[in-house]
Amino acid sequence: MVAEDSDEIRLLLKDLLKFGNHEVVAEAVNGIDAVKKFNDVKPDVLLLDIAMPKKDGLDALKEIMAVNPNAKIVMLTAIDSLNTITQCTEQGALAYLVKPFGSDQVLASIAMALDEPTEITN
Repeated sequence: MVAEDSDEIRLLLKDLLKFGNHEVVAEAVNGIDAVKKFNDVKPDVLLLDIAMPKKDGLDALKEIMAVNPNAKIVMLTAIDSLNTITQCTEQGALAYLVKPFGSDQVLASIAMALDEPTEITN
């Protein structure tokens, strides 16, 4: 599942995931929608942007983890802050990717979340 308010980045992530043989089962453009769709669809992995309207990704992360502590969530953000990284990992995020991120980083994060072997080329 991809939760990202930028149409351009969401489309890029969808294409990248399809290229990596992953199915995008749902999309969200804000934090409220992300929580609802995550709970409805129960995806294997959620790519979750931090800066989103209506509810930010950190609040969405907290809400999802409260209901499903085994959720596999990779945070996406342009905010390269130790405090934000710490908050995300303390709330249960498996990885934290800073934009602009490379395709190998995204696919490696998904593979790690799914406990799949991966080879990083960059």
